[in-house]
Amino acid sequence: MRIEHLLTAISGLLLAATAALAQNQSVFVTPIANAPFMAVVTEQRTSRQPDGTSIQLKSLHAIARNGAGVIYNEGRPLVPANFPGDPPVSVSHIYDPQTRLNTFIYPQEKTYRQRRMARPPSTEPPDLLATPEASTLPESQFSQQKDLGTRTMEGLSVHGVRITQKLPDEGGKDVEVTDEYWYSADLRLNMLIKHDDPRSGSGTITVTQVSRTEPDEGVFQIPAGYVRLGMTPDAR
Repeated sequence: MRIEHLLTAISGLLLAATAALAQNQSVFVTPIANAPFMAVVTEQRTSRQPDGTSIQLKSLHAIARNGAGVIYNEGRPLVPANFPGDPPVSVSHIYDPQTRLNTFIYPQEKTYRQRRMARPPSTEPPDLLATPEASTLPESQFSQQKDLGTRTMEGLSVHGVRITQKLPDEGGKDVEVTDEYWYSADLRLNMLIKHDDPRSGSGTITVTQVSRTEPDEGVFQIPAGYVRLGMTPDAR
């Protein structure tokens, strides 16, 4: 259940994430009320190999939030860029902020598992750097931050920042690692995340096909006929 453990671990503060993004970042969907939407998250990744070659990978998953703040997201594996069609759903994650109940649904096995959180999750994404709250955070002596201003994505105003860090590689030379975050205050989530590390590769995660309508109730329900696995102990 590697995917479940990933979603639970990072989403001990709740990751609206694809489990396939274990080595990178993802889009945190905040469980806030009165801001329903549906969208598709696309990921493109370049993985640099020790022999100097690169592997192009892709994935996508659906995310949603209803008017009560219940969130939904899918986990799909990364597949080669030339993979025909879309990768299959490995797990779906539903979280209800009223009951603090996490539900993990495994469509290939037609099973599900549930876990109740002892504490409510954050109502802001863990990567706060592009949010208004970022101005109150202490400056880091290990990185440089550049304000990228505002732009429009999917009809939404987003604010961007770029974080640059210089880190020593195995040869003792500095390499420059950069991260970009583009945050929508309306949806309370990062609409675009970019990461580039010359040592390992780069990745881009983008929220697309945004519809600001109330999702169908069936999105947040366990399909009929699915078997419940043992209840996981409550998170602390």
